[in-house]
Amino acid sequence: MSKQAKKQQQQQQVEEEEEETSGPVLIGQLEGNGITQADIKKLMDGGFNTVESVVYAPKKALLAIKGISEAKADKIMAEASKLVCLGFTTATEYHESRADLIHVSTGSKELDKLLGGGMETGAITEMFGEFRTGKTQLCHTLCVTCQLPVSAGGGEGKAMYIDTEGTFRPERCRAIAQRYNLDPDEVLDNIAYARAYNSDHQCQLLVQASAMMCESRYALLIVDSATALYRTDYSGRGELSARQMSLARFLRSLARLADEFGIAVVITNQVVAQVDGAAMFGSDPKKPIGGHIMAHASTTRLSLRKGRAEQRICKVYDSPCLPEAEATFGIYEDGVGDCKD
Repeated sequence: MSKQAKKQQQQQQVEEEEEETSGPVLIGQLEGNGITQADIKKLMDGGFNTVESVVYAPKKALLAIKGISEAKADKIMAEASKLVCLGFTTATEYHESRADLIHVSTGSKELDKLLGGGMETGAITEMFGEFRTGKTQLCHTLCVTCQLPVSAGGGEGKAMYIDTEGTFRPERCRAIAQRYNLDPDEVLDNIAYARAYNSDHQCQLLVQASAMMCESRYALLIVDSATALYRTDYSGRGELSARQMSLARFLRSLARLADEFGIAVVITNQVVAQVDGAAMFGSDPKKPIGGHIMAHASTTRLSLRKGRAEQRICKVYDSPCLPEAEATFGIYEDGVGDCKD
């Protein structure tokens, strides 16, 4: 074997080892040191499929699982903390880890430029706007682009789509797949779809999502729309507190999935018209629903509005690192793209 071939083989082995070490640690690794197979089964039934999910959860979440005593919960958390680093790190190391961050392309170069490369993985991106502003169309395009190689602006993973409004259309994904020269049938096979019928069901689907993400590589999770069912399941000011608490738990579960599996979480949000006196003086009388709970949970918030004909305008409404700017994109038969003017 030549020196060059040996070098290539060693490099390949290093890459394989890195792949194995990166990503979440499966819950089965906790077995031993007083933690039995039966305990692991109880944790998995309770929705804990990775060691990270145990570490990120408060102690009371473990105690809520039937058959887990306080002493056992302490033991599980102690063993889990040995496998996952929870301490401080330097800003330099964190900066280096963020340099390898993958962005999923939106299909529009102008929009990708605005977002610093596309939808950020490991974070929640919220898109809000009134009807016909392109929220669902962007979601359909992302379902296809996330399956592309990283070099082509993809995430090299499957997509997961939680639909609360019944607006997912597989035929749109087929048309977008043809634009990227992908096999339409293969693209649809790589999209896991679920229809949520109430807010409780919406939360339960995230437990299933976590289990599926342990078995296969997912790059994207879409919830379209995150707030639609909460608007109907809870009504009036009397139920406002309960609604916000339930919504906060759902958003916290989404953030945990983004942290655990490094996926891009994209949620859409509806808007409400302001009918008070402040609306007369504001430039836009429409505001996203969900209040401060939604605002604080989202990493990046994007405001969408209509333009001329098929054109739509996206504005960075809130972001920890992106400047407040706008980009124009278009909606076409083959998905979201740059304007053709």
